[in-house]
Amino acid sequence: MTSPLTKTRYFLHSPGLGRTLCAGLAALVISPAALAERSLPAPVQALSERGIDIHKRFDAPGGLVGFGASTRGEEMAVYLTPDGNHVVIGTLMDANGNDLTEPRLDRYVRAPLEAKTWALLEDSHWIQDGDTDAPRVIYTFTDPNCPYCQQLWEASRPWVEAGRVQMRHIMIGILAADSPAKAATLLAADDPAGALSAQKQGQTVTPSAQPRAVEEKVYANNQLFESLGLYATPTSAYRYQTEDGSTRIERVQGMPADDQLIKMMGSEKP
Repeated sequence: MTSPLTKTRYFLHSPGLGRTLCAGLAALVISPAALAERSLPAPVQALSERGIDIHKRFDAPGGLVGFGASTRGEEMAVYLTPDGNHVVIGTLMDANGNDLTEPRLDRYVRAPLEAKTWALLEDSHWIQDGDTDAPRVIYTFTDPNCPYCQQLWEASRPWVEAGRVQMRHIMIGILAADSPAKAATLLAADDPAGALSAQKQGQTVTPSAQPRAVEEKVYANNQLFESLGLYATPTSAYRYQTEDGSTRIERVQGMPADDQLIKMMGSEKP
């Protein structure tokens, strides 16, 4: 749970998934076997063996070869020297002081990880809230005992009821001892959407034992939440289009302020 105004971006200097996600998505990066198959230069391979995740190779000026990388949630660029025997980690600048590294990190590290993260959200265990044909989909990690999750549910009603937004509540249990059981009870309901709506409108959820498969869904959601480096409920993620037409992801941790809510919902209140 966090304060109503808490919000962070997923990535440095640009909207999208942030530093913390890089560490959590290490499993989505190149595997050791794949690295070997790609015959990484020895100095880059040595970094990989020391726990630095190597994402993608890119061209760099001055005879250098660049590699997008990350470790412990920190994005970085690795530059292989022309002799192939050394690497330099840092920011590459040109004669005019322009940062040549930042746009490459955005293209070769952030954007691919965002796409993979969206796929993880799609494959998680969520309860639909809103029209399936709504033009905007927002994933939000929801704990049944979270008061700010309750506030977000209430604040989103105008957009959801107008058919503009579909909220997908990824049910987790982290805030209280009975949170996992409550989350499992909602997921296992005959009508999960109706059960969630009733709970948000004041009906008490009585936690009860559920089949192991349902409990494992909550556990998997909890693991996803933690693996993405998240810490606040609700945490919401939505897609948006950049000026160049690419699709990126923005996240909001906690209950957004009014202007942030409008941005997240994609329009003024209906």
